[in-house]
Amino acid sequence: MLLNVFIAASITAIFTGFGAIPFFFIDDINEHWLGRGNALAAGLMLGASIGLIIEGGQIHIPRMILGVGIGFALIIGARLWLDDHNDLGVETFTQADFTKMLLIIAIMTVHSFAEGVGVGVAYGDSSNFGNVITTAIAIHNIPEGLAISLILVPRGISVWRAAGWSVFSSLPQPIMAVLAYLFVLLFEPFLPIGLGLAAGAMIWMVFRELIPESRQHLSWPALITIMTLATIAMLTFQLTIG
Repeated sequence: MLLNVFIAASITAIFTGFGAIPFFFIDDINEHWLGRGNALAAGLMLGASIGLIIEGGQIHIPRMILGVGIGFALIIGARLWLDDHNDLGVETFTQADFTKMLLIIAIMTVHSFAEGVGVGVAYGDSSNFGNVITTAIAIHNIPEGLAISLILVPRGISVWRAAGWSVFSSLPQPIMAVLAYLFVLLFEPFLPIGLGLAAGAMIWMVFRELIPESRQHLSWPALITIMTLATIAMLTFQLTIG
């Protein structure tokens, strides 16, 4: 059973890379894509965050709120640390681009810890429930991979590398799934904190980074329209597979 949990969670991680597939069919990626891409990524991340908050709140509202606060604190701390270490950048990117790429990958990686725990806890309940949760998370990971690719590809990262980074961001899922399955009673109370943490980090990224940068290339009506439609689509998607 332990091997089955690891394989199932590994499949959810691989599915994240599928989010990069649309970029194999897009030849012209220019500055206009930065605005649209950031707005679309912002909407997808906001929708995912709302879903995480609802899910965490259904388990334990105070712990979920605590997690959101921790998420804000961690991502702000990471942003300040990166600002103080400008030598981390590489020549092909501006410092702002490099920092944003690191943050989006870090946030999605933190997010995957909570999803991995969710898979393990689900299998600790029953195999059938674990299969359902694994399938839902695997499908849910595709738009998350798209959100990552929307940040990376317009900044010059190849589609294959964007897919690789998307999968990398989900690698904690099989590790945490196995640990949560083995120690389900220990990990279950921390699940709403993890969900809230991931939501808080993504919400900060949306309003502090993605929306301001998208505004440089899009009008407010266009930005709000794209972001709203993406948020609704993500929430509808989550409700459909949930």
